[in-house]
Amino acid sequence: MKVYLVRHGQVDSNLKKIYNISEEEDINENGIQQAEKLKEKIKNIDFDVIYCSPFLRARHTADIINSRNKEIIIDNRLKERDLGNLVGKPIECTNREMYWDYYADIKYGTEEPIQSLFKRVNNFLNELKNKNYNKVLVVAHCGVSRAFYVYFNGIPKDGKLLNLGLKNAEMVEYVFGDGGKKHHP
Repeated sequence: MKVYLVRHGQVDSNLKKIYNISEEEDINENGIQQAEKLKEKIKNIDFDVIYCSPFLRARHTADIINSRNKEIIIDNRLKERDLGNLVGKPIECTNREMYWDYYADIKYGTEEPIQSLFKRVNNFLNELKNKNYNKVLVVAHCGVSRAFYVYFNGIPKDGKLLNLGLKNAEMVEYVFGDGGKKHHP
């Protein structure tokens, strides 16, 4: 089974470099354009189904790129890492390298531990790999993309994951049983 993972289009908090302020923050005009470009690139891929985070920015991106009107299944395990009391704060209030270090023993407040994020994403992927699909599209978030990377490639020896996340409206392809990622298209 091929799994195509997409990060949602750009939102204003990405531009302002603040921890996302709301589950209901929508993609901005640039995010819409990014999703439209991606839709054109993937229009010939016949997905069996689309799984999506419940966050508005992911749902809106999924709606735009769903050119074949496939079923979209909302799955709470695809939510972004819960930011707790970091919501609305500038990202430089944390050491980003440490925030996305699997082995770091640091907590900035009430945010979800990285291990918890990875556990719920692993649960989703373990369930997905037992389904009878050929091609699946998943629309989620940067943190979720790091969890996908680790699921298919393992945790880097140094535990550093900051630079392993997808950019806005970027897509990567994974294959169950094949390991590793392949960029697409």
